[in-house]
Amino acid sequence: MRHRVYGKHLGRDKNQRTALFKNLVQSLILWEKIETTQAKAKAIKGLVDKIINQAKTPATRRLVSQFLVKKETQEKLIKDIAPRLKSRTSGYTSVVKLGRRLGDGTMMVSMRLLTEEKVSQGERVSQVPQVRKEEEKPRDTSVTRQSRGTSKKEVSK
Repeated sequence: MRHRVYGKHLGRDKNQRTALFKNLVQSLILWEKIETTQAKAKAIKGLVDKIINQAKTPATRRLVSQFLVKKETQEKLIKDIAPRLKSRTSGYTSVVKLGRRLGDGTMMVSMRLLTEEKVSQGERVSQVPQVRKEEEKPRDTSVTRQSRGTSKKEVSK
């Protein structure tokens, strides 16, 4: 039974888990996009919301500096990301499934910070940065497949 057990443990002890969460959040803030497993993304989603909300108010910015160790990450969050997301109260991230990892079959996801863009009428629209997909190449149908047990002469006839 999981009575009174909160959060995802991810097979780690407390110190390893906090180090993992700090590194994932710092990478997400610094690069604004990370690729990770679905379980890890779900585990840090609430933590990212909490840290961005703390960065918005001047009274709680001290708490941000306790969690984010790198000065570069703190400055980017306070000067760039927090003002951009000033109108939102939560839901700062977007998670997109990428597919299963070949090694162990774990679902991989791309986690991104949302951006706010102003529309001319004064409405705000939240958008995820668009990633261009590679164009699919047309298949070459001129090559015939050779089935098992047949020779090349039989296939070409």
